[in-house]
Order: sequence, then structure tokens, then C-alpha cells
Amino acid sequence: MPPDPLSLTLAALADPTRRALLARLADGETSVTALAEPFSMSLPAISKHLKVLERAGLISRSRDAQWRPCRLQAGPLADVNAWLATYRRFWESRFDRLDGYLAELQSKETSDVRKE
Repeated sequence: MPPDPLSLTLAALADPTRRALLARLADGETSVTALAEPFSMSLPAISKHLKVLERAGLISRSRDAQWRPCRLQAGPLADVNAWLATYRRFWESRFDRLDGYLAELQSKETSDVRKE
């Protein structure tokens, strides 16, 4: 059974090189050669990273004569964001409760100081 799209996306994002490639593509489409420039790795190694990103649907690659541009496809990132939204709401609720508790403690401490 093939992995689900969310798993493919998260696996692709797990590598810092692939995240850096996506960050560069967020500025616009560019060639594989230009993408590879800041990295101290071979073009075949960069190509392997790009294949992982492409399989996850995070980039698309095309060919225009000798120009082989890569382009960011942000749809899978929206899916990750939607998945994380549940956990974001969970933690926001926890932090709101913690804020309330801390305010209660601070109020109690202030009233204790006034009594002295």
C-alpha cells in the first residue's frame, strides 16, 4: 500500500536540505543548477532530493529546451497546516489555561502583599 500524501510530505520536509530547497523555490522557479549552487553536494545528490520533493507533490519540474525549471507547489503544505491546526488549537487552549492560572497566582500574591 503506497504511503498517504501527508506522510510523503512530512517525510520530504524532515530533511533540512529539502526544506532549504523549498525556501529557495518560494522566491520563484529556478533551474536545478541554480538550486544546487549554495550546497556542497553533487548535482546527482540534489537531484535525489528534488525527486523526493516531486514525489511528495511539493515541487514540479518541467523542461524547456536546456532549461529545466523547478517550481514550488504549495498545496501539500496547506494539507500539513490543516493537520497541524488541531494540535495548534490544543496547545492554544493549554496556554490560555496556563495564562489564567498565572494571572490567578499573581493576583493572589498581590493581595497577600497588601495584607502585610
